[in-house]
Amino acid sequence: MFSKDVTIEGEILAKDWKVNMSKDVKLNTLLAQAGVKKDETTGALTTPLHFSTTYQHPEFGQSTGYDYTRTKNPTRVSLEETLAAIESANYALATSSGMSAIVLAFSAFPVGSKVLAVRDLYGGSFRWFAQAEAEGRFAFTYANTEEELLNSLTEDIDIVYIETPTNPLMVEFDIARISQAAHERGAAVIVDNTFYSPIYQRPIEDGADIVLHSATKYLAGHNDVLAGVVVTNSLELYEKLFYNLNTTGAVLSPFDSYQLIRGLKTLSLRMERSTANAQEVVAFLKDSPAVKEVLYTGRGGMISFKVADETRIPHILNSLKVFSFAESLGGVESLITYPTTQTHADIPAEVRHSYGLTDDLLRLSIGIEDARDLIADLRQALEG
Repeated sequence: MFSKDVTIEGEILAKDWKVNMSKDVKLNTLLAQAGVKKDETTGALTTPLHFSTTYQHPEFGQSTGYDYTRTKNPTRVSLEETLAAIESANYALATSSGMSAIVLAFSAFPVGSKVLAVRDLYGGSFRWFAQAEAEGRFAFTYANTEEELLNSLTEDIDIVYIETPTNPLMVEFDIARISQAAHERGAAVIVDNTFYSPIYQRPIEDGADIVLHSATKYLAGHNDVLAGVVVTNSLELYEKLFYNLNTTGAVLSPFDSYQLIRGLKTLSLRMERSTANAQEVVAFLKDSPAVKEVLYTGRGGMISFKVADETRIPHILNSLKVFSFAESLGGVESLITYPTTQTHADIPAEVRHSYGLTDDLLRLSIGIEDARDLIADLRQALEG
């Protein structure tokens, strides 16, 4: 557990943020003003990039509030304040990757905790869940649908873990409904909000206890930052998370923190453009004879679809000119991914196929290009 000083520091950070960025301020303003007016010494408009790893004490027994960058860095603090505000949370921690954010979130719970998770989820999450279970750290049960999850939510469940929408089948879950049911049974709720971002969903407002992101994706938005985020409203959880992050050291670097602040400023604009483009791409895919099923929620830039002829997938991937065949998502550039051999390759085929992630599925991350060029590129690859 934390020392008194760390607890007080967390409370002060939260109070300062509420003064500087009132919850009455709208989301677009919070994003545009990310990191602004934080340097009282020089009046620099944007958050300065603080590379220093250590900080001089004014004198014996005194501290500036910064002692060592692993514990606290001014650039990272500015980022974390913004992340907490846009997720309607009191506390946020920035980590070195999305996977480190997941591992950190689970570190707040005791060994032996029982986890109920959605079946369709990111392959990297599945890989770590399987490892953690094999080591005896957690026990996992999986559910394919919301009703199945709620029916499996018994009194012995400690954690409910959901992606919504799921990766890559785009299944949505009712966070408020699940949170209420989980809390009635004494379970905590963790939500991966990577696909929607705070633009379309703020799970803390719906009762989630912890929200996490692979900030590499939409939050940063330019395929040049590796980062993760964990947010919570609970001071008790924050203290555990802060302590564990400081102890294990998987913090976000000052440079990546600065880059992420810059990316956040255009999040709303990027999500709006990606959604508009995605809606046009979906309309094309639904009419294409080469496509037998389209999976899309109606908002956001993520689309999955199943091709009519699975044997043509190598040709499709090799023929695209505007789309890049690459892992990841959420950047300004449009990407296409084949989960079977990329993002979900660590999930055994029989498991993948059991819940609908078949080998005929391709996943698109729609960027901010002209939708006409994206559609023309898909048409020539799918139908040419």
